[in-house]
Amino acid sequence: MTAVRDRAGVAGDVASLRAQLERVQGRRLDAPVLPVHPALASLLPGGGLRPGAAYSLSRSTSLLLGLLAQPSQSGSWCGVVGMPRLGAEAAERLGVDLSRLVLIPEPGPRWLAVTATVAEVLPVVAVRPAGRAPDGEISRLAARLRDRGAVLLVQGPWPQAEAVLELDAPEWTGVGRGHGYLSGRTVTITASSRRWPRARRARVMLPDATGAIAVAAEAVPTLAAVPDRADERWGIGRDVMPLEARAVG
Repeated sequence: MTAVRDRAGVAGDVASLRAQLERVQGRRLDAPVLPVHPALASLLPGGGLRPGAAYSLSRSTSLLLGLLAQPSQSGSWCGVVGMPRLGAEAAERLGVDLSRLVLIPEPGPRWLAVTATVAEVLPVVAVRPAGRAPDGEISRLAARLRDRGAVLLVQGPWPQAEAVLELDAPEWTGVGRGHGYLSGRTVTITASSRRWPRARRARVMLPDATGAIAVAAEAVPTLAAVPDRADERWGIGRDVMPLEARAVG
């Protein structure tokens, strides 16, 4: 009987702690999440994008588009603020429904106010900050996200992010002995979250041979590592993919 009472007491403590966290954060911890591609689901707490939360991403256009793809396909409108080089063709290749995508390429110095306004009406908003924002304005935006149930994807550091996603170790496939056609890129995505005791990692094709996103195979012939700004250099931010390349090294 004592053991039963102890378990009941622990369960009560957990329920009380959960209720306190939900009051502080302004959202239920078990609330439904917006779906993401299966290749990315294991990297996010809850397996998707949590309404009312912000996520900090590396400055990778392909990673951002990969996160926007499934929500847009599922009917959620998405806004992108402050990314004038983002290409519609690349977005469509990675699965983004262009009929549910709103682009605001040049928000000007009031980018944070523009982002907050967009979050009032769209459930998913992505932004590349044009400068450092005051702590007070960030707190007000966080409150607005919780109130509206909107998701914020930030290319760069962001306080109190639900998760931080970083992209590393890019390897291109498809190039033979000095020439050939690039057929895809494999990257390592590392996800850190205050909800996990340690970071999680996954190898992902971003993009694969069809230009989409996919789980990476166990062993893939690779090209030497491409510089960190591969997204823009190889056209993921300019609507085109390279047709031919020479081996590096």
